[in-house]
Amino acid sequence: MSHHLKEQAIGYLRSLEKADWDSARSRCAGTAAVWHNDGTAEQGIEENIRHMAAQVDAIESMRYDVIRQFARPGEVLQQHVVHVAMRNGMRGEVHAAVYFRFDDAGLITRIEEYAGFVPAGGDEAADDSGA
Repeated sequence: MSHHLKEQAIGYLRSLEKADWDSARSRCAGTAAVWHNDGTAEQGIEENIRHMAAQVDAIESMRYDVIRQFARPGEVLQQHVVHVAMRNGMRGEVHAAVYFRFDDAGLITRIEEYAGFVPAGGDEAADDSGA
């Protein structure tokens, strides 16, 4: 079962890479919650996907490289790097540790993402916090 959950987590990321929101959504329970370490409130999966979809036009390309995964029954913890190229020329990486929790059907019920953006080549980091 843990191998299936690892594949489910990676499949979710591959759906995000392709901006295939329906596929990403289909891997999640309708009540799935998403939390990020950016200080914003926890989101439902629908709100989270709407937020990502609203940003997709600014993104030229995005690729997730999974560094490692650990699985236990109903849970996957992974480290990954998201390589991001923006249409405005900014490049960088998002280094993240992500926790996925799953229900008995193998659907994602919770995502917790601890992430930080690292600009490439001296680009200024995009920071929505206003700091």
